[in-house]
Amino acid sequence: MILSTKCQAGQTRINRLRTSGAIKVAFSRRSDAAEAIMLNTSGGLTGGDRFDATARAGPASRLILTTQAAERAYRSQSGTARVSTRHSVAKGAVLNWLPQELIVFDGACLDRRLDVDVTEDSEAVLVDPVVFGRRAMGETKVFGTFRDRITLTRNGAPIYWDRINLTGPISAHLDRPAIASGMTAIASALYFGPRAEALLPMVRQALPGTGGASLVAPNLLTVRLLTADSFLLRQSLVPVLECLTEAALPKSWSL
Repeated sequence: MILSTKCQAGQTRINRLRTSGAIKVAFSRRSDAAEAIMLNTSGGLTGGDRFDATARAGPASRLILTTQAAERAYRSQSGTARVSTRHSVAKGAVLNWLPQELIVFDGACLDRRLDVDVTEDSEAVLVDPVVFGRRAMGETKVFGTFRDRITLTRNGAPIYWDRINLTGPISAHLDRPAIASGMTAIASALYFGPRAEALLPMVRQALPGTGGASLVAPNLLTVRLLTADSFLLRQSLVPVLECLTEAALPKSWSL
């Protein structure tokens, strides 16, 4: 998928859109931004799959990207599923990358990366929620491979790196106190922009005891959240994201 937006007569318009394979895009009607809902028509990810998505919020435009539902990483019979997402935010633009959670099934083998480039006077909100196993279905032990990389750059210069590499007995790794202390649902969120310092106390107030927020640079706020399951993750994450974006989440989050 390739998507870009532009500002025309004070309104955000689609500048370019190209999709292929199982990735499709639907658009919600709204006047304050372009809201794109990404759909994986294959129903999930498994060994050998490859998905690439690129989006650019053009100067002074506002782009919101989300997903139709939770993504699923299924058991892999052979090979690795690879997902590569690259976004950029131009001068005066706003990008909200708000995918719903990824559910990692037992036996999954997934390699993901998210690369986002911002400019000094742009804004970006990024979230990466992940749930390991399906507790409601009795799947409490997950074995597999999960690699996740997030890189945020400003005009091409790295300002934030986040790396997760869980291989083998994932549930056993998550049980370790220094990793997740038995929690199976995790989320990382970032805010880049001029409101970072003002947002910090509000975000901290919205987080439970298993979450934390830090101002790692004058205009960069990071959030980390651990919960026991996906329900609790959403319960805590939604208010945080609404605070960061100053708006209600896309409707697909509540369907």
